[in-house]
Amino acid sequence: MKTTKVLERMFCFIFFLLFSITNNVAFPLSTNSRWIINEKGQRVKLACVNWPAHLQPVVAEGLSKQPLDAVAKKIMAMGFNCVRLTWPLDLATNETLATNVTVRQSFQSLGLSDDISGFQTKNPSMIDLPLIEAYKSVVTTLGNHNLMVVLDNHLTKPGWCCRYNDSNGFFGDTFFEPGTWIAGLTKIATLFKDASNVVGMSLRNELRGPRQNVDDWFKYMQQGAEAVHGANPNVLIILSGLTYDTDLSFVRSRPVNLTFSGKLVFEIHQYSIPYTKIWSSKNPNDACGDILKILDDGVGFNLREFPVFLSEFGIDVRGVNVVQNRNLGCLLGWAAENDVDWAIWELGGSYYLREGVVGMIEYYSVLDSDWISVRNNSFLQRLSLIQSQLQGPDHQSKVNNLVFHPLSGLCMLQSFLDPTKVTLGRCNESQLWNYTTDNTLKLQNKSLCLANTGPNAPVKLSETRCSSSNLSKWQTISASNMLLAATSTNNSLCLDVDGDNTLVATNCRCVNGEDSSCDPMSQWFKIVKVNK
Repeated sequence: MKTTKVLERMFCFIFFLLFSITNNVAFPLSTNSRWIINEKGQRVKLACVNWPAHLQPVVAEGLSKQPLDAVAKKIMAMGFNCVRLTWPLDLATNETLATNVTVRQSFQSLGLSDDISGFQTKNPSMIDLPLIEAYKSVVTTLGNHNLMVVLDNHLTKPGWCCRYNDSNGFFGDTFFEPGTWIAGLTKIATLFKDASNVVGMSLRNELRGPRQNVDDWFKYMQQGAEAVHGANPNVLIILSGLTYDTDLSFVRSRPVNLTFSGKLVFEIHQYSIPYTKIWSSKNPNDACGDILKILDDGVGFNLREFPVFLSEFGIDVRGVNVVQNRNLGCLLGWAAENDVDWAIWELGGSYYLREGVVGMIEYYSVLDSDWISVRNNSFLQRLSLIQSQLQGPDHQSKVNNLVFHPLSGLCMLQSFLDPTKVTLGRCNESQLWNYTTDNTLKLQNKSLCLANTGPNAPVKLSETRCSSSNLSKWQTISASNMLLAATSTNNSLCLDVDGDNTLVATNCRCVNGEDSSCDPMSQWFKIVKVNK
């Protein structure tokens, strides 16, 4: 019996490992309906981390703290396969800045003497490179570690982004002249034409400001896309929306018109900040329902035809902000359910210089301020499932399910020690589940189903209860679509987890008009389709 269980676990691990590996990807990439695929027609999922290189020094952050090679290795070790590497337009259009200013000189001009010393120690071969060559070195090193790169034009003038009225947000603004922008895109696309690990170019980050309008969006985004494709037909063309990249609803009725096909990707950003009022005024299930509708209206409709790249999202990873934590839980359920490509904001825990502050600490970061330690391992665990590829373009494959718990990043699995017990564990160790039309959760290829045994009691895997009453019927309820409810003695009970990661059934929370103070997050589960 134990040997069988071990073999089953090994199979599950190998299953996830196979579909998480991105080494030796057959470049270049293209699109097939809503999927990004390689030259063999196999899906390639982007699971990226943002690495800023657009601030005033115009150098990838953190390289005065750690060697470039060590940072690249750490990115891979944390389960990412891709970096969204930002750049300011001036790096492409200001020849003096790009080729005549070295890393050392850039730091000197900003009074960053400590960073000069650190850079000299950690990356001595880079410190006297021109800024554009230093940027190229980062891209090359990432490629040496099998990391794909998406080049993101973050803004024009080097600095922190983004304010609504910063004259840098939309075509025609003081610092956003369309012709200069297209020239810069063309130069960068040409420069990296032979870098096979540069798989995509994001044309502009977070369009915004009083000038933004749909007609100019189509006019210039289409021109930019054509220019990039003409210079480098290998890269994916990634288009951002309006209002800080939260709105692409206008594309629903007016398609993008390009002379090429198979390269178009749409990107979206999602943070809690614009939705603080929603989260603060409603119970979390209803608030999550509102967020899901905003996502569907803003970009979700595109998932039927094009890849959607969730290219920025994130929280203070110390976990101190309730609204951010809830928003992330809701978003992770959506991202897992739709198996979207994504990039977390952001990699490192400090900046050389941000908004006049030297060495500013960044708490929206997977690494600590030393640029090598993971800031919060439990936060990284919450991303682990969406780092895996769950779905793909093969519609003939059988569809099964995982049961994902966004709060912990874990999945529902049969206990190794007690086959009737159900616990949370690493998703790459989880068995697959069948969710039947009568709302029964059954282990794949088993006669065991998940059964409710009463209030505040552990749920069990049972054969005898699979066809009995409502004890084994688990219906998704609430606007969040993440409460799995059963009934017992006429009471509605929801799947929950206790302090030992054992799954139990408790009274459903935040479904009867409660306010924002109630907390259902331990009861949030998402049934995630897997067609591999």
